[in-house]
Amino acid sequence: MRSTRFWVLAVAGLLAASLLAAVLVYTSSPGGTVAEIVLDGEVIRTIDLETAQAETFVVQGESGTNTVQVEPGRIRVQCADCPDQVCVHQGWISDGTVPIVCLPNRLVIRITGGSHPGLDGVAG
Repeated sequence: MRSTRFWVLAVAGLLAASLLAAVLVYTSSPGGTVAEIVLDGEVIRTIDLETAQAETFVVQGESGTNTVQVEPGRIRVQCADCPDQVCVHQGWISDGTVPIVCLPNRLVIRITGGSHPGLDGVAG
């Protein structure tokens, strides 16, 4: 009987510790959501999406041009001169799950920060 009671208390303790760890992970917020515009591997601009004003700007690189549109909380490539238009068809992004990538023009738009930066599409 004592052995059973020990194991019940041990399992209950582990469950309580796991629950506490999960609550700490989901309630910790490291800061705002920031979009990084990366051209040829170099960050050329950062935009705080939580305080962003609606704007449209052009990113000109050696390989081509992308028109980026920003609205509060989200960002997208509005148009591009690349042949496949994958970056345009991806649409708006608002979290760090999937970046926008334009391989022909060597442009990446990635989002960092937010409430759950460690989660991905599988775990989130």
